[in-house]
Amino acid sequence: MSISRKFLLIGCTYLLIGMLFGMYMGGSGDHTFAPLHAHINLLGFVLPAIYAVVYHVFPAMTGGLLTKAHFWLHSVGTFVVLIMLYLFLSGKISETAMVPLAPISELMILVATAIFGWNVIKNVA
Repeated sequence: MSISRKFLLIGCTYLLIGMLFGMYMGGSGDHTFAPLHAHINLLGFVLPAIYAVVYHVFPAMTGGLLTKAHFWLHSVGTFVVLIMLYLFLSGKISETAMVPLAPISELMILVATAIFGWNVIKNVA
C-alpha cells in the first residue's frame, strides 16, 4: 500500500471520528472536549491529508526509511496525544500525570514533521 493511501486512510478515519464527536458536542451542548475535537481534526485529518497529497504529487519522496519513520511517528504520536488529551479533559488524569507520555508523543509528532520537511528539501526540486 502506498504511503499516500496510508495517510489518506488514517486521515479519513480521524475525520469521521472528529465529525461524529463534533455532532455529539453540538447535540449535547457540552463543549468541554472542543480542544480534543480540534486536535482530532487537525492532527488526525488535516496533516495526514496534506501529507498524502504531497507524497502523491512528489513520488520521489516515497519509499525508504524516512517515509516509514514519518508515517509511524506521526500516527503513533497522534494517537497517544489524543488519548492523553481525552483523559485530561475528562478529569481522569491530571496535567502532571501526562508526563512523560504526552511530551514524548508531542515530540514524536514534531520529529515526524521535521522528517517530512527534510524529505521535501531532499527530494522536491
